Amino acid sequence: MTKQDKDRKKDRPKAVKATPSGSKAAAVHTAGHAPAKPHGRPATVDTSLPATREELLVRHFDARRRRAAAPLGSEAFREAVDELGRIEIRIAAIEQDQTQPGN
Repeated sequence: MTKQDKDRKKDRPKAVKATPSGSKAAAVHTAGHAPAKPHGRPATVDTSLPATREELLVRHFDARRRRAAAPLGSEAFREAVDELGRIEIRIAAIEQDQTQPGN
């Protein structure tokens, strides 16, 4: 038996624990970490922004440039960060609509 042939605890499959409801199907993770749960509040899509990804990327570039030029913590910095967030949420909504079945 060589060093590489040893049975190591870390190499064994991890046991799946049942969830409080008793279901093992929901507790399939084996890496020792619980699956992420939703947190915060749901994002609100700003429909006043353009509806195409290309136009949004141009606005995103401009907002990033303004954020980089603004002093950290200034009102201009906060406005640029807020606009970046709204643009990214709008882009994600557009991409999600394109990947849903039936579209």
